[in-house]
Amino acid sequence: MAIRETVSVDGTSIVYRVEGDAAARPLVLLHGWAQSLRCWGDGVLDALAAEYRVIAVDLRGHGYSGAPADGYDDPKIWASDVEAVLAAERIESGAVLLGWSYGGLVICDYLAEFGEAAVDAIVLVGAITSIGPGQKGGRVGSSMRAAIPAAMSEDPRESIRALGSFGTALTGPAEGKGVASQALFGASLSTPPRVRAALFNRAVGHDELLAGLTVPALILHGTADTVVDVSAARHAAGLIPAATASYWEGCDHGPFVEDPKRFVAEVSEFVDGL
Repeated sequence: MAIRETVSVDGTSIVYRVEGDAAARPLVLLHGWAQSLRCWGDGVLDALAAEYRVIAVDLRGHGYSGAPADGYDDPKIWASDVEAVLAAERIESGAVLLGWSYGGLVICDYLAEFGEAAVDAIVLVGAITSIGPGQKGGRVGSSMRAAIPAAMSEDPRESIRALGSFGTALTGPAEGKGVASQALFGASLSTPPRVRAALFNRAVGHDELLAGLTVPALILHGTADTVVDVSAARHAAGLIPAATASYWEGCDHGPFVEDPKRFVAEVSEFVDGL
């Protein structure tokens, strides 16, 4: 395992973790809103790294990456963050981009700006692909609606209560998931409130991009997702020409936490079939 750092177009430090054979296919993991690269869990990372060159990124404003004062509303900057990591790792082709939740939007930002040349496929996990009023690809669920706007508050009483109201949305049934639940909750709280707010302070639609994709996509989404509504996944699946959809019955927002083995198996089957 190696922790590395690169610099994006605006000078922001982007930190990422690399595991696996350097000659294997690159699998780039982009986490969701108010999380970090640690969200995947060592078990999932180790299992994927046994087959692929796994690159898990801390998005700007999250984890150990820099948290600039602005730029969160610019799709080109998000795209440049991903490009900076690919360039630092000298990846010019063959990559698979996997995005959870907000990470799916960042994948779309990247493809819109830099195209598909470096990418063989994408994986969308409980993901949004657009954001803003009326965007079908960005429809959120009941837990997220209930948490906004208090989840962005600088008042710890408000933010703790709001983020805590997610309950088991990120883990599924609580039994045996206590450690993961606390880690995910801690990551949310450690993401600066201004960053939590800024990520929602933009509007961008990627429907035309999705309809024109020439690379295959795996769409993996829980039918009981209360953070990103499953309709967002169905919307993307209906647009992407070469989409494979896997809807997990009764699963909430964190499929890789609820059933890590199934998650690794489905991702691996898709990637190995490219």
